Amino acid sequence: MKVLVTGGAGFIGSHLVRRLQAEQVDVTVLDNLSTGTLEHLPKGTKFIKMDINAPELDKVFEEGQFDAVVHLAGQIAVGVSMEDPVFDCQQNILGSVHVMEAARRNKVKRIIFSSTAAAYGDVADSQLPVREDEPLQVLSFYGLSKIGVEKYLELYSRSFGLEYVILRFANVYGERQGDSGEGGVISIFTRRIAEGKDITIFGDGHQTRDFVYAGDIANGIYRALKTPYANTIYNLSTQTETSLNTLVEVLSKVAGRKVHPLYGPARPGDIYRSSLSNRKAEAGLLWRPETSLEEGLKETYRYFKDMYGK
Repeated sequence: MKVLVTGGAGFIGSHLVRRLQAEQVDVTVLDNLSTGTLEHLPKGTKFIKMDINAPELDKVFEEGQFDAVVHLAGQIAVGVSMEDPVFDCQQNILGSVHVMEAARRNKVKRIIFSSTAAAYGDVADSQLPVREDEPLQVLSFYGLSKIGVEKYLELYSRSFGLEYVILRFANVYGERQGDSGEGGVISIFTRRIAEGKDITIFGDGHQTRDFVYAGDIANGIYRALKTPYANTIYNLSTQTETSLNTLVEVLSKVAGRKVHPLYGPARPGDIYRSSLSNRKAEAGLLWRPETSLEEGLKETYRYFKDMYGK
């Protein structure tokens, strides 16, 4: 199988490329390196430096003759989307349509798209864990752009026969993560603890997130490439709520010292509780997360300790 990974030099892409290469998949990474870095990729990985909005994109597809595309490239910061909706639209919607068009013209069979839990917005506690058929209540242009791409993929499938699998990720964390994105709190906390600095929780610390390790996400993407149950949406999550106070307790254990967080005022717009159902992914992708929070945090802490530790 020949697979193009857009945004493959980023955080999740770096985990995915390793997973695909372990399965003997012929992988090519396309990335503009605006946030990714070649240091994230194993040596010898086929790499093309290019933006998905570049007019040369079609030539990459024509020469690559890919069987599938994993589309990870895009603008990932909610704050940026609210400050500059035009930029968010150009990267996430227009860029994605360029990828779909190149795929259609060059007879790519399937696109795997990285969507987001932000599509659901602030869901009532009674609806947790959130299922894929939950009505969408998007709160940011980032979430809106992701939903827009989902709708484009559905119409491309009906109009042109291009298969798709949409994956809505929970709060992804792991090695090589930056401070933005939906699992960024772990990146921020882990790096600061490794550096011997204080951490701050905004709110009372009882707010919850569904933290899923990037290696498990990479496995879910691989399953999405192989599944016969395409043209649908799957959550990739642990289906487990973890409070920020509990997260700090586990990080204390991993770091081998008691971490005493500071507390600041809650930030307006922050979701209080979050958890996604993964039952559909278990059935349709034969996938479930295999990495416990403690195991994943050990890998993440080791990475940041090696990079920034004192």
